[in-house]
Amino acid sequence: MIQTNIKDKFKKIENLIVSFDESMSKHTTFKVGGEADVFLVPKTEKALLEALSVCETEKIPLFVMGNGSNLVVRDKGIRGVVIKFASGLTSIQIEGNVIKAQGGVLLSKLSKSAAKHGLSGLEFAEGIPGTLGGAIAMNAGAYDGEMKNVVSKSTCVNTQGEIIELNAEEHDFGYRNSRIKRGKFYVISSELLLKPSENDIIFKKMKEFSQLRTSKQPLNFPSAGSIFKRPPGYFAGKLIEECGLKGYKIGGAEVSTKHSGFIIKSGDACAADVIELIEHIQNTVFELKGVKIETEVMIIGEE
Repeated sequence: MIQTNIKDKFKKIENLIVSFDESMSKHTTFKVGGEADVFLVPKTEKALLEALSVCETEKIPLFVMGNGSNLVVRDKGIRGVVIKFASGLTSIQIEGNVIKAQGGVLLSKLSKSAAKHGLSGLEFAEGIPGTLGGAIAMNAGAYDGEMKNVVSKSTCVNTQGEIIELNAEEHDFGYRNSRIKRGKFYVISSELLLKPSENDIIFKKMKEFSQLRTSKQPLNFPSAGSIFKRPPGYFAGKLIEECGLKGYKIGGAEVSTKHSGFIIKSGDACAADVIELIEHIQNTVFELKGVKIETEVMIIGEE
């Protein structure tokens, strides 16, 4: 329970959108999850730092999110504060071959901006629903690209409000991982180094990737994208399908019949349905195939 005097501290911060008992189902692409005690959207870096300062001083549990495209929030919600970067820290500046953007900008918007300016390297990001900050933390990738190929510098902040500057190598990118994710930093802004190309060529490639996504992924249902990481030597979706789980349901959560690596909200699903289905898939794949599959999505909230 957040005390009234602490709530008032958040309300006094300029350029900070503040709400209480906010349903997280409105802020995740899976559209499930309970309420967050305090929900904040900073519109400026100063507002972000001031909000972090209150959390640190008052010892309030904190979770920082991007666009909620890689999250499953449990039905009891989140105790403490949630800070959302998307729809807040979203500026983009383009100078020559360099894009400077804040961590809350949507990756799909960023890829289109790059294409309009004849800059190649972000075509793979067309259609990825996350933010730049989340994509960098996860080293998001698809088709022929991933974030480690384009990021040259990032300005990050930790929960204590300390600023961390990272060059390209210092991100220490791995498969769906990075120093940012491991260190629990949050990307305030980044610089991306791209290559000049012709607009028509870039947009053609983006259209091809978009058509591939539409044909292979269940984009017409709420989901969190690929639920599982790719296990070494295997494809998670293929393993799940070979175990006879395509179309398997628990409550309103279902293994997609279009792509077995996706769990979709096909009915009135709650987070418990999704989590139970994830665990059932993991247990079945291990039992029948002897392969452990790990989640790519984050499962958070009060148990």
